[in-house]
Parts: sequence; structure tokens; C-alpha cells
Amino acid sequence: MKKCFILFFVLVTSFSQAQNANRAKALLDEVYKKVSSYKNIYIDFRYSFENSKEHIKQDTRGNVTLSGEKYLLNYMGVTKLFDGKKIYTIIPENEEVTIETANNKDEQMIMPSQMLTFYKKDFSYKWDIVQQVKGRKIQYIELKPIKQSSDIKLILLGIDTTTKHIYNLIQVGKNEAKTTITINEFKTNQPLSGNEFVFNEDKYKKQGYYINK
Repeated sequence: MKKCFILFFVLVTSFSQAQNANRAKALLDEVYKKVSSYKNIYIDFRYSFENSKEHIKQDTRGNVTLSGEKYLLNYMGVTKLFDGKKIYTIIPENEEVTIETANNKDEQMIMPSQMLTFYKKDFSYKWDIVQQVKGRKIQYIELKPIKQSSDIKLILLGIDTTTKHIYNLIQVGKNEAKTTITINEFKTNQPLSGNEFVFNEDKYKKQGYYINK
């Protein structure tokens, strides 16, 4: 009798977990479908990083314009441009531009263009808590890397249940360092210039920048 009860409990728990994961993925897919319908997105965000072990705490703001895989990111005085093939990191303080191919980037890093797609592989899903934030209902989805080698412990993705837009992303590393990105402003289908995602190498050379390829 006891063995039957244990088996029943395991089956019920497994079924519940499967439903939980399917529910979480369904919401993520709904967010992806809606946001993918926009021609472009402009996001103004707040970035916070805290590592209590190293006594590090940072808080700053930035903005990013996204159009498909391409993006233009301004953050901590640095501009990152991805034209679909290469990433251009422009550092005015050093008068330097670094050019890299996208596939050379650290696989642990979630690029701006992957904010809505990274969950599609290498992560498990879990329906988490719901919070009221300034009158908005924010549903959290917990994501955990499937790969044991990942430096990420978990990610909490907060989703506005009314707009189906991302409100914030909380990433916790295995070293317990926490990164939080909170969206302050979210605009869609903005008028963009034709060269929004085009790097003008001659322009920076004329300004005396060192181009590091």
C-alpha cells in the first residue's frame, strides 16, 4: 500500500511539474510572438549588478534599439553595434573601436538580440511568483540552464501579464552575483534612419580612433 502511494505521489508530482513547465513556456512563446511582430523596439533600461562576496555594487542606465538580430546598445559610456555579422564596440574614453564576429562572443552572455529567444534552448522552465508593481501584474518565470557547465544559476523573467512585454530580467550566477535589468521605457515601430545599424569606419578613423580588428 505504501509503495502504491509513493508511486501515485511521484506520478502526480511529475504531471504537475510538466504542466507547470508547459504553462511557463506558453507564456514565453506568447511574449515572443507579440514582440516579434514589431518592426523595431527601443528600450530604456536600468542595470544593477551586485556581488556581495566581492563587495561590488553598480547601478546605471542604458538604452538599446533592436531590429531583428541587429541592435544598437548604449551602456556605461560604451556603444555596441551589431549589424547582423559583426559586433562593433565603440569606446570614446579610449578612442578605440573593437570589431569582432558574433560567434566569438562568450556563450554565457545573453546578447540584446537574444533577449527574446535565449530561452528556446538549453533552459528548463518553471512558473514562479506573481507580483504587483505600480498597479501592474508581473508574472515571473524561472529558467535554469540545462548545461551543468553554465555559470548561470537561474534567471527570473518578469512579464507584464497585460501587455505581454518583459518588465525585468534577474540573473543569478553560481557565484551568487546578481544582475538585474529593469525596463523603464518600451517603444515600438520607431522611425529609423537607413544607416542605424551601419558602422562608419572612416568616420572614426578621421576622429583618430584606433580600429582593433
